[in-house]
Amino acid sequence: MEFLNLHRVNASYEAEVRAAIDRVLSSGYYILGEEVHGFEREFADYCGVKHCVGVANGLDALHLILRAYDIGVGDEVIVPANTFIATWLAVSMVGAQIVPVEPDGATWNIDPARIEDAITPRTRAIIPVHLYGNPAAMDAITDIARRHRVRVIEDAAQAHGAMYRGRRAGSLGDAAGFSFYPGKNLGALGDGGAITTNDDELADTLRKLRNYGSSVKYQHDIAGVNSRLDEIQAAILRLKLKHLDVENARRSAAANVYRELLDKAPVEMICPTDGAQSVWHLFVIRTPARDALRQYLTDRGIGTQIHYPIPCHRQAAYVDHHWPDLPVTERLQEEILSLPMSPYLTPDDVAYAAGHVRAFFGS
Repeated sequence: MEFLNLHRVNASYEAEVRAAIDRVLSSGYYILGEEVHGFEREFADYCGVKHCVGVANGLDALHLILRAYDIGVGDEVIVPANTFIATWLAVSMVGAQIVPVEPDGATWNIDPARIEDAITPRTRAIIPVHLYGNPAAMDAITDIARRHRVRVIEDAAQAHGAMYRGRRAGSLGDAAGFSFYPGKNLGALGDGGAITTNDDELADTLRKLRNYGSSVKYQHDIAGVNSRLDEIQAAILRLKLKHLDVENARRSAAANVYRELLDKAPVEMICPTDGAQSVWHLFVIRTPARDALRQYLTDRGIGTQIHYPIPCHRQAAYVDHHWPDLPVTERLQEEILSLPMSPYLTPDDVAYAAGHVRAFFGS
């Protein structure tokens, strides 16, 4: 039982994918054409926002948002200590100071109760991550941000379609960055990303930034970059967006089976954020016996992953920085294990994996 088989994820759309690629080839227009513009309109509508700006990947999405808000050297940005390194790298790329905040013990997302103490006069933004597809506690976070007049930038790379109090991820802060890496709930067949926002001025700046600082050919108003969503990937994302809610529902059904079957097992499972509807990008459990359990499952043909085995502050890229003690994050990274999760899992597949977890513990 593989952890994730992307061929199986995409196989049912093969004919549509080939047709989409043929459509782009026949158009003769391959950069910022109708497929990108069409996807931007459709994804903005899906997320419930005014603007979507397609970019090359999820890291660029976060980086360009920070640049567009003129956040840089001398500024501080609050980020989760427990996240994929891209969240941190985006802050480093603009020269701002990373301020890591520990996760909540139940949701494993950034803990709003700890954010207030991390804010200083130099704080310019908070980047909550909707980790594993479970939205962060955005009411509390946006309340803190309003009181301190700082931006809220969602890292929604794992949360395509997730809901929080009736609103989609991507519409809950000042702006949001998405990744369309192939393994995401809404995945391309290569790299891709997008930014969503209701801020007209921000969207205009972002469209220039992604395209060499230009909105008129050969006229460059700002020092931009080359970070444009590809026409072929946009065409594929347009067709897959139509199936996203159905696939997310299948993930939720699989997660419900996991939660039922593992309810009495001696493992911790994420407690979904109050008012949120996770899209279960990953199904993650926690146990001090993680390494032994992982080997046990591997020996029985069940693939697993660790998201993420080394916390950001322990990575070589950040070893020279002075970080506060982050014991909650470090303990999590020693104990978490991701079980198979995808839209093609059947109840029998989930029962097979969960049954072996229970067998390991003798339950």
